[in-house]
Amino acid sequence: MSNLGNGLALLALGMGFVLAFLCILIFLMGIMSKVVLWLNKIFPEAVEEVSSTAKKVASNVDEAIAVAIAAIMAKRS
Repeated sequence: MSNLGNGLALLALGMGFVLAFLCILIFLMGIMSKVVLWLNKIFPEAVEEVSSTAKKVASNVDEAIAVAIAAIMAKRS
């Protein structure tokens, strides 16, 4: 019976350490998130604008089906 008591105590101790570690980890990740948001306000990243050409939209269903079939055939070969 002594072994069972020691085993349960060790189980509770181990689970307690894991729970404490996870709680500390969650707390520190929240703080780190706030620090990164604050740093992004101070040092914003440069945003590059990409100019894209407008693609022609298929005007009818038959043309869209033909384009899809052609794409599949090109992918297979």
